[in-house]
Amino acid sequence: MFIGHFAPALIAATHKDAPRLPVLMIAGQLVDWEFFALLLIGVEKMRITPGISVMNPMDLYHMPYTHSLLGGAIFAAGFGTLVWLATRNRAGAILTALVVLSHWFLDLLVHVPDLTIAGQPPKLGRGLWNYPAIEMPLELLLTFGALWIYARKSSAKVVPLWAFAGIMAVFQAINWFGPKETEVTTGTSMLAFAAFGLITLAAWWAEQSGLAGSKAAR
Repeated sequence: MFIGHFAPALIAATHKDAPRLPVLMIAGQLVDWEFFALLLIGVEKMRITPGISVMNPMDLYHMPYTHSLLGGAIFAAGFGTLVWLATRNRAGAILTALVVLSHWFLDLLVHVPDLTIAGQPPKLGRGLWNYPAIEMPLELLLTFGALWIYARKSSAKVVPLWAFAGIMAVFQAINWFGPKETEVTTGTSMLAFAAFGLITLAAWWAEQSGLAGSKAAR
């Protein structure tokens, strides 16, 4: 699951009290921002194991903090609190926290068993990465269905809408069909940060260019 994690952000953004879209986009991938940061310093770990799943060679064998339900709830509460402190918008803060928490449940659908409830076994995952014919259409449906709903409720302008959709589609295509790394390096995290950051920047640009319309349009 990559761009599918932005679907809850797009749905949440239709609420009249929602924070700005880039904030919600960060919330949708906050867990992975944290994972790749902890990977850099060796707190959480992964390795490349070809064949561990059909679609993804990442063996995410030690991520008790970011990819446990408890850890996700803590990150959600923390990020929601930051939004509340910055805006004093309680509804917006709750929406943001729910978007963060959604990450774990979406990962539960696609990951092979590597998620936990509180950092310890049993490890959970429904394994849709082993079924590309299901996972790929599902991810596209979630993401672009959510984008369509957001566009309908926010008086989207056509050019920013299509540009934003195209940017997400390109990144997802690279994720699915691009060359795979053969080992985990510092560059692994840097590439992830670049991808998350560029999509968030695209969301900010699209919003500024008229994707969101006005607050009154929501």
